Amino acid sequence: MPANKNAETRYKILDQLLANRYHHYSTGDLLELVNEELAEMGLKPIKRRSIEYDLDYLENGPFQADIEHYQIDEVSRNNPDKVVKKNCHRYRDRSFSIYQQKMSDDEKHILGETMKLLGQFDGLPKLDRLESLRAGLNIKSDRQIISFTKNPLEDSSLFGELFTAISQKQVIELHYHTFADLDNVKQVIVHPYLLKEYNRRWYLIAAANDTGKLLNFRLDQIDKFKPLSSIRYKAYKCDLNERFDDIIGVSLYDDRPVQTILFWVSDASKGYVETKPLHESQRHYRGEKEAALRRQYPKLEGGAFFSIDCIENYELIRELTSFGADLVVLFPSEIRYKIIKRIEAMRQVYDVK
Repeated sequence: MPANKNAETRYKILDQLLANRYHHYSTGDLLELVNEELAEMGLKPIKRRSIEYDLDYLENGPFQADIEHYQIDEVSRNNPDKVVKKNCHRYRDRSFSIYQQKMSDDEKHILGETMKLLGQFDGLPKLDRLESLRAGLNIKSDRQIISFTKNPLEDSSLFGELFTAISQKQVIELHYHTFADLDNVKQVIVHPYLLKEYNRRWYLIAAANDTGKLLNFRLDQIDKFKPLSSIRYKAYKCDLNERFDDIIGVSLYDDRPVQTILFWVSDASKGYVETKPLHESQRHYRGEKEAALRRQYPKLEGGAFFSIDCIENYELIRELTSFGADLVVLFPSEIRYKIIKRIEAMRQVYDVK
């Protein structure tokens, strides 16, 4: 290994990029990605000549890496109507690494237990190569000890393919439809970030390529997708999971504030709400605060008072309305008004005679 620590760092980054089979990297692409990694480590950027030397050292130096140099057709970034040749580099053997090490027995055992757990997830389609990995690790099938309620997908391979697109940072062209308009297939180019389950359905969370706006797509509304290697993937700059901390469901809004929602729950449902909170921020009011609320709302007998801190979205309104007369929203007035309007609309629909 060379004495230059910066060079060793670059080799580690290049080793991962050259083994990637989901992107086609030119010398310029490798330079840009290596410099991004170096910047995150607080190291100085390098020039194109250094990448060229690094590739030559990996290929012809002590590592003797078998690097494939090949061409692909790609749409020109400057002229969308023009197709150009792109010179790319990758390991000929996708499993090759200059840092190959054998897995220890402890590591193999831990990975094996994880694979068994993953295989028992009744609600998830099996990821590609799961069975071959299981066989390679000599993991015997055992009785199922964890089970999830399942909502089968018509195309069970879609989950695994989207999982791969996200993990490999691929921009995709998504073809989807809505249940209100099944014959109208829509297309959108997105940067996929997250697969999220809510209310027994799986959703893809992704950013639109043109606006950067976060969108969600139900997997059962996605017809197909294809990777677009010519478009550079843009990672989400913040922790996406934190965006979901302030909502119920999957509908995200950038222009809505977090609100404290105060509500009363009847004796029949308070135990359910207390043991299965509507949101992680839920608080149960007792003592002086409860006494003050009972004086403020004397018509509400028994039951209990709760609050949650959430951003308003469709799922929030639906969840609060789902309890019927067993849950009454007291504050804020705009959310209370929307629930009243929803109840009135339901009454009109039921008035069919």
